[in-house]
Amino acid sequence: MALEKIELRVLRLPYVHYFETSLGREKEREFILVKVFSEGVTGYGEVVASRSPLYSYETVGTAGHVLREFFIPLIFKENIEEPEAFYKAARKYRGHPMARAGLELALWDLKARKMNLPLFQLYGGVFQKIPAGVSVGIQDSVAELINRVEEFLKEGYQRIKLKIKPGWDIDICREIRNHFSEILLQVDANGAYSREASEKLQDLDEFNLLMVEQPFPPYDLWEHSLLQQKMRTPLCLDESIYDYYSARSAVEMGSCRVINIKVGRVGGIIEARRIHDYCQEKGIPVWCGGMLESGIGRAHNLHLASLPNFKFPHDLSASRRYYPVDIIEPEIVLEPKGEIRVPEGPGIGVTPREKMIESLTLHKEVLIP
Repeated sequence: MALEKIELRVLRLPYVHYFETSLGREKEREFILVKVFSEGVTGYGEVVASRSPLYSYETVGTAGHVLREFFIPLIFKENIEEPEAFYKAARKYRGHPMARAGLELALWDLKARKMNLPLFQLYGGVFQKIPAGVSVGIQDSVAELINRVEEFLKEGYQRIKLKIKPGWDIDICREIRNHFSEILLQVDANGAYSREASEKLQDLDEFNLLMVEQPFPPYDLWEHSLLQQKMRTPLCLDESIYDYYSARSAVEMGSCRVINIKVGRVGGIIEARRIHDYCQEKGIPVWCGGMLESGIGRAHNLHLASLPNFKFPHDLSASRRYYPVDIIEPEIVLEPKGEIRVPEGPGIGVTPREKMIESLTLHKEVLIP
């Protein structure tokens, strides 16, 4: 059956605490919520593009434009409801993976809800619980950073990830290791360093890190490969991995030993599974990164992270880590052993709070065939 309509909403959610990376500081998040309708069933997806083109060239504005002008008309013209059919049809368009992923996710949710199955069963997931890590942004002081890390460890998170940038890196890792000598610890630079910093980055080997994530800009697979040859610590690529082919290139060049899969960054579940399967074949472990999603996007991520080659604690924190109140029920919670349960209900397995979504909506439009 063809879709009856598609709804796009721009929502704004305030954070419980500012979040700062090498790209800047944010106090709230705007994103696009996608809803697809068919035969009395609704599927939900989330576009993870931000308000500004910092992490990616995509923004809320560009994603909305591409969805309205290209991806949604394509679905209506070709009477598409199946996510696999959308994936094949949309490949003729270049770029805009976050917009494409948000719509594909909604189609997956719709499909699973109609089948009365949780998404992880459609994906081939094997894990019922997901080990949870937490990403700790750059703080105003070292003391504040130590306090926040301590709070998250008390809550039970299995791994701490520190955001770093030039001037907030080696000394910061040393301070954290002095206070928390045994914790699972990794760092993430979001591409903040140039090749001139290669020698300094090698000093990170001192801190027994799980991995060093994306030290150089996304385009620089070569410089990553040179640094990985010199470091004991595994490098992990995030922004550099935008599809299956970039993942294959990174692995063949030896640019990393770990890959972070973000469904929005790579353009949807189908492409994410291609990367997962390739890495599994090559013995490269993967893990699921977060984009500060609402509960809808976070639930989608949990189902993806149930696949067998997801080997490390993920950036899939509890709802209250970022938002005072989430837009789903039940909210996503951290269990005592630092794990998050994959929702078992149909589709994403959680129920969107429609009244709350309405109250947080900045803009809404409904598109029909």
